[in-house]
Amino acid sequence: MPARRLAARWVVPVAAPPIAGGAVLLGSDGRVEAIGPDALVPRPDGVPGEAFPDAILIPGLVNAHTHLELTGFDLGAPPEADFRSWIARVRAVKETRSADDFVAWARLGIAECWSGGVTTVGDTGDSGSVIQALAELGGSGVAYQEAFGPHPSQVRESLAGLQGRVEEVGRWAGGRVRIGVSPHAPYTVSGPLYAAVATWARVEALPLALHLAESPAESELLLRGAGPFAEAWHERGIPLPPGPPCSPVEWVERHGVLGERTLCIHVVQAHEADLVRLARSAAAVAHCPLSNAAHRHGKAPLGGFLACGIRVGLGTDSVLSVGTPDLLAEARAARRLADLDADAALALATLGGAQALGLEEEIGSLEPGKWGDCAVVRPRFPAGDPAEQVVEARREDVVATFLGGRDVYRAGPMRA
Repeated sequence: MPARRLAARWVVPVAAPPIAGGAVLLGSDGRVEAIGPDALVPRPDGVPGEAFPDAILIPGLVNAHTHLELTGFDLGAPPEADFRSWIARVRAVKETRSADDFVAWARLGIAECWSGGVTTVGDTGDSGSVIQALAELGGSGVAYQEAFGPHPSQVRESLAGLQGRVEEVGRWAGGRVRIGVSPHAPYTVSGPLYAAVATWARVEALPLALHLAESPAESELLLRGAGPFAEAWHERGIPLPPGPPCSPVEWVERHGVLGERTLCIHVVQAHEADLVRLARSAAAVAHCPLSNAAHRHGKAPLGGFLACGIRVGLGTDSVLSVGTPDLLAEARAARRLADLDADAALALATLGGAQALGLEEEIGSLEPGKWGDCAVVRPRFPAGDPAEQVVEARREDVVATFLGGRDVYRAGPMRA
């Protein structure tokens, strides 16, 4: 890939102050070689340059939680209040789709990410389609292979199935595409299976993600052995979780799931003691404020996460929850929830997501040596703080996206 030089009215590195009239030089290896004021960034002979005088250049956004294999789904109705029923509806539709469908939708989902300025994803799914699509398209992300098994008797079978799937789809991993594992959620995974998957993930140095403390029904299951999920387990002859009542966060901590390579998705139903557990374990959180609101799960304690030093990234969840994903809309929602300034909100959508996925040495900010992942955003108002202008932008205001210096999205002709 040839080197290239990009300039803009503002360059926002995220890890450093904004640069008025800035530029970035991207090497032939796709990494940042230099960044600074336009006049100070080298202009090597033969390296093409492109200017965006009416726009802002930012690091590629990092979406810490997606379900891109569901991109083509249409349930015909918004999420219902009964979370268990909604999950059952999604599962029923998935069973009618083919492997080719999932791959096609994953490719569409990646394209939608790029058109919204997102260059890296943390995706969970069970079809294996997203890791394949990322590899085929030259994308960037962590694909977490899901595992299920709420009955303790399923541990050996579920673990073997997960290991087989990881070996099978792992052939797509390499370069900027990584594989992880995802024991789905406390209402679909037994304590012994959590322990087995967590142990195997540590041995294999695989990142781990799980949906955690998302809904009141999940908390009811573990705190009182009651509610919709408890009823579902009773109907299927699955024993209720043993041991004293506890929160979902405490439940997975008991089974050795929390750790530095663990991404906890949602974490809405969490209290002070749970935040202490997360911080102590060095686990990260994928915060999905718009999905949480759509399902009426409540508001996650984002301010508490940040005050405790927990790594937090933003996620859009699936199209079934939020429609077309818009990470800048998630940043605005997070900003309102925790009363953040624009710099902090933008950081959650970039460097915060990179940190949550354990990729902060490679992406999330524009710095020499990191990947040349960039998005160009046309502001909606003519002047003001550049971070403020970016956070207030919409996905349709993204005019170009570069992944490792490579064009992956253009909204239309750019003014030179």
